[in-house]
Amino acid sequence: MAGEHIAVISIVCYIIFFVGVTRLIDINTICVIGGDKRQIYMGLSFIRDGYNVIFYGVDKCTMVDEDYSSLRQAVSKSSCIVLPMPLTKDGVTLFTPLSDKKIPLDNTFSQLIRDKNIFCTNSRILKQTGDYTGARIYDYLDREELAVLNAVPTAEGAIEVAMSNYQRTINSSSCLVAGYGRIGKVLSRLLAALGANVTVSARNLNDLTWIRLNGHSAIHTDDIADSGRYDIIFNTVPTLIFDQKTLAKTAKNALVIDLASAPGGVDFDACDKLQIRAIHALSLPGKVAPVTAGEIIKNTICNMVKEGAG
Repeated sequence: MAGEHIAVISIVCYIIFFVGVTRLIDINTICVIGGDKRQIYMGLSFIRDGYNVIFYGVDKCTMVDEDYSSLRQAVSKSSCIVLPMPLTKDGVTLFTPLSDKKIPLDNTFSQLIRDKNIFCTNSRILKQTGDYTGARIYDYLDREELAVLNAVPTAEGAIEVAMSNYQRTINSSSCLVAGYGRIGKVLSRLLAALGANVTVSARNLNDLTWIRLNGHSAIHTDDIADSGRYDIIFNTVPTLIFDQKTLAKTAKNALVIDLASAPGGVDFDACDKLQIRAIHALSLPGKVAPVTAGEIIKNTICNMVKEGAG
């Protein structure tokens, strides 16, 4: 008899736990708010997988329709909210390049979505804009699989920028890749495959060893200024490396492409003074491969859901 009671209690506890988890990770109806084409293709990918998706703040996009005229209506019909990458460009409003609508990031917005499952980027910034106490916020930008997979369209986009703005071939050109993180690893490999002479900088001894092992020339980041001149320079490091002195020594006739998040690693005022062509190439996955980038975001969110949105 006691054994039967224990079995019943175990089943009840399992049901309570299962229901709780199901509620926590319920994404059957998703509201995609704002964003660029990455979010559009992400939403369409969810639809193909059988989810209900509501779009809001993308009314300039002809690929999808907005079913609700107000954000409150759209959110009220949803169990899950997906916010864009990046979350904001100005720190005040949500990133909505496909709409003229301005969605302030404030307490009104936080109260509107706080009882939903919220998948976002830059969660630290989001939490500073309103009262999200007790809210279920999950930052998909923190996920390693997204960062690694995003490195591919970023690197391909960087090469596309180079090909569009460099008057010679990548083949036989002298290229410097500053930084050997995720993007640096992919970018240096793709450049070498195109026949470029690739030099990669890093600070870590292990990275410098791997750079040489992978067939590239390796230099310490502190020694870039004394390493010679290049045809194309790609920066992936989000701290200032290419100051006026370094640019004068390495980039006099180069194309400089900064891939690092703002403010980046290149002194653009110095580039103007030295008449060096410099491009701050941001959000490349959304520009050059929005379908792939959207699927990466969707798959990342699905992985988070499978893991209990952890």
